[in-house]
Amino acid sequence: MLQYFIDFIVKDLGSTVALPLIIIILGLLLRADFGKTLRAAVTIGVGFIGLGLVINLLIGTLDPATKAMIERFPGIHLVSMDVGWGVAAAIAFATFVGAIIVPLAFGVNIIMLLFGWTKTMNVDIWNFWHYAFTGSLVYIVTKSLTLALLASIIHEVYSLKMADLTAKRIQEFFNLPSVSIPQGWAVTSVPIVLGINWVIDKIPGLNKLEADPDTIKKKLGIIGEPLILGLILGFLFGIVAYWGNNPDWRIWVGDIFKLAMSMAAVMLLVPRIIAIFMEGLLPFSESAKVYLQKRFPGKEFYIGLDSAILLGHPITIATSILLIPITLALAIILPGNTTLPLADLAATAFFVAMAAPLTRGNLIRTVIIGTFIMIVVLYTSSSLAPLLTDVARDIGYQIPKGATQITALSGGNWVAWLLTQVAKLFVH
Repeated sequence: MLQYFIDFIVKDLGSTVALPLIIIILGLLLRADFGKTLRAAVTIGVGFIGLGLVINLLIGTLDPATKAMIERFPGIHLVSMDVGWGVAAAIAFATFVGAIIVPLAFGVNIIMLLFGWTKTMNVDIWNFWHYAFTGSLVYIVTKSLTLALLASIIHEVYSLKMADLTAKRIQEFFNLPSVSIPQGWAVTSVPIVLGINWVIDKIPGLNKLEADPDTIKKKLGIIGEPLILGLILGFLFGIVAYWGNNPDWRIWVGDIFKLAMSMAAVMLLVPRIIAIFMEGLLPFSESAKVYLQKRFPGKEFYIGLDSAILLGHPITIATSILLIPITLALAIILPGNTTLPLADLAATAFFVAMAAPLTRGNLIRTVIIGTFIMIVVLYTSSSLAPLLTDVARDIGYQIPKGATQITALSGGNWVAWLLTQVAKLFVH
């Protein structure tokens, strides 16, 4: 019965309906005014619907362009096909670990809050699949449910601690009060971002380069405005992807200009949709803060949300466009890489969502860091491909024709990889 209810929330309702319901329930528990809570919850839901539409526009526009660019390299022979986060999540939730991950992770989160071990209340239950993914891989290696669940819990604890660590920077940079990001993949990028950023700080010349949106706009004028920058980057990427790929020039020229306009639209629309989301979040977070400070004087609490709310920054979007050809080039030239980037390649914005706030919106640093992130992702997803393929076969997933193995860039998670390697030590 419990599993039926969880499936109904996660799979049937989806975030745009279930998240407002969760906000309403939390509001009632926190004794907030029902009318204000209802309005805030519905506004947050509308914000997520709008955000989903624009993210679908971003990925839906970049995906065919990415595939067109890949077709320019027919000689690529990489045996691990990137099937995307959707398939990886479905596989993770279809395992036994996935079946119990929502109550397990929610319970661990509550215990950590009660003991003061975290400040984050993670309501982003749809991304619990990352924890299930880690546990499922460990189970394949060890056949131990105990170790599998322990690995899932360790991944969750790490995510909550990283969310706490980065919360203040996220809140200040995006003007998102009382918000943190415990999303299972986003938090794994934090050590990479901080490490590479520290190295850049030590490199003379490079450490002085300023490339935040205000500086870019000041130096480039109208070209540096997010709207026009998106138009230009979309146009350039369109040329790389579509130029001359059809005998009828009208088709590929049209594709180039459509891509350019779509990227301009994303640059303009996402920040405005985030503003709608904020309209709902602000009154709720203030009500929650007042109640919690009365009950827990001197303590601070955050609402853990999906990293999708960070994608509206122009530096993140610009970096994601630049990283698509960079990632494809890396896949070709990196020795030992077996991953062919496909389904997740158009979603590179999610891989660098935490980079912009931690580099204070510096485009040059974010692109450099993003390149290193994608190197880690490619090698990790290649290493985990055999295990993910085994998990997929165990639940009856049909391996795509032409693929020796399946993987997912979104599964290129070094925490999952590390816990899997450690778990192997317990196999006798």
